[in-house]
Amino acid sequence: MKLYEPSVLKKFLGKHGLSATKGLGQHFLCSGSVVSSIVETLQKYPGILEIGPGPGVLTSPLSETSQRLIALELDSRMIEALKDSAPKAEAREVDALEADLDAILAELPEPRGLVSNLPYYITGPLLTRITESKRGFSKAVLMMQKEVAQRVMAKPGNSDRGSLSVYLQANYDIDFLADAPAGAFLPPPKVDSRVLVFTPRETGLTPEQEAKVFPLIRKGFGQPRKTLVNNLVAGYGVDRDQAVEWLESIDLTERSRPGEITFDHWKRLSFLV
Repeated sequence: MKLYEPSVLKKFLGKHGLSATKGLGQHFLCSGSVVSSIVETLQKYPGILEIGPGPGVLTSPLSETSQRLIALELDSRMIEALKDSAPKAEAREVDALEADLDAILAELPEPRGLVSNLPYYITGPLLTRITESKRGFSKAVLMMQKEVAQRVMAKPGNSDRGSLSVYLQANYDIDFLADAPAGAFLPPPKVDSRVLVFTPRETGLTPEQEAKVFPLIRKGFGQPRKTLVNNLVAGYGVDRDQAVEWLESIDLTERSRPGEITFDHWKRLSFLV
């Protein structure tokens, strides 16, 4: 069933009495080229976890190439539709933000892949939640608003760089896979989307160090347009001289801004604050 074809998808949705729900940020992918790129990237993974499958545009082909696919869907209306479009998949009515992703991933054969067309309104929290379970999968293919994807991949010195950029780049090797313009969805959203591939890697920190550095990064970007000194003063309640001393000891200056520095700087700074 080629659900990615707009005419086929419209007919399928009508058959099941379905329509996109604005409150859930639903926009159903209907692009053969984007679907093919995602399926090709994950076709060698016997275990796949899909978050937010909707009517099953990706679920259908991915369930044919994998040994086992578990799909987590918050919208109860989609569960019956998934039994039709992807009968080999295991559709579960679950909120991914509340689910035990580690336990669910452990049910799948290895190596495991993860795929999601991330709802715009929970992209940040869901990226964080997925990253907390990164040891459970070998590859994640994630679609998100293009503007968010640009921030995710922004390097030091890029004005798009923020705390999410640093956090995700520390945890993954991130590669571009495909663009999905607004017209690639039904109904079309007001923005374009982009698909990125996330390959987990170690941060080089102990759990205790991670518990210090990632909160530091969030505080350091408290007001991204301000200097790092000002954000440290506000975030940690220290005087300016102390904050300047910290920065100078890791080869930065009081003029340094959070978007300009590397993850190595954040690591070194975490040992001081």
